Amino acid sequence: MQLKPLGRSGLQVSPLAFGGNVFGWTVDEATSFRLLDAWLDAGFNFIDTADVYSSWVPGHAGGESESIIGKWLRASGKRDRVVLATKVGKPMGEGRQGLSARYIREAVEASLKRLQTDRIDLYQSHDDDAGTPLEESLGAFADLIQAGKVRAIGASNYTAPRLAEALDVAERLGLPRYESLQPLYNLYDRAAYEATLEPLCVQRGLGVINFYALAAGFLTGKYRSEADASKSARGKNTIAKYLNPRGLRILAALDEAAQAHGATPGQVALAWQIARPSVTAPIASATSLEQLAELRTAATLKLDAGTLARLDAASAEAPAKT
Repeated sequence: MQLKPLGRSGLQVSPLAFGGNVFGWTVDEATSFRLLDAWLDAGFNFIDTADVYSSWVPGHAGGESESIIGKWLRASGKRDRVVLATKVGKPMGEGRQGLSARYIREAVEASLKRLQTDRIDLYQSHDDDAGTPLEESLGAFADLIQAGKVRAIGASNYTAPRLAEALDVAERLGLPRYESLQPLYNLYDRAAYEATLEPLCVQRGLGVINFYALAAGFLTGKYRSEADASKSARGKNTIAKYLNPRGLRILAALDEAAQAHGATPGQVALAWQIARPSVTAPIASATSLEQLAELRTAATLKLDAGTLARLDAASAEAPAKT
């Protein structure tokens, strides 16, 4: 599988990243190990997680995903085959959140311990922290890079103005810059990224590893009505916003493209993103080996220009004029 450069970081990553939010949540430890082994066997190398995963589960405190990945890394001996990304900044309880230098130093040690490794390839600010000066956060990251604990840094959930400001501060002060952005982006959620973030990332040479690449499963086609959405907690809480004329128009276009290419709607949705020049590696999850096999096909699926244009038109904010 052909690897792609992640911005100017020097990291080479597969065209899809495995979203580690499922580990310890919808996937138990044994299944997580099998999925991670299969991910590497399929030619992928990029795994994305966060310290806060999966604190939303009753009885969890965060760190569950990192801990499972760490156990797998230790048991498998495959650390050198993985580009490992995690994040810092989301609330971890008892005032542990944000991007102060003190907290970044504390959080990275906790993540390294859970991950059972001596380095994090891509350490990302999970949220912007307006209460901490950018130079303080970037200075802390610089210390971690100098110490060999972090190879490159990225940003998640930043607005274009704040990301541009962070890049400018790094350049002015000679500090490490964010080399990647992790935004919300998929066939349905297009406007915010394409209007302001995409031009900035292209201009400044940032890699893009977008989350919710399948819109919480909606773009796989398994949710097509309110009755479908009510079948799962995730559906009731998340999918409802997609069940509208535009969302159904997107599903119809995905169905048509899938039939033409001998693929599934989810594979087509991912292939559309991979084909976008600004996108480095969409983040997608799998909870079974069958789902993982679908991701492998998506990573190599090539859509023709006509299919891409029809998907663009179907997913436009207003129906395309004919």
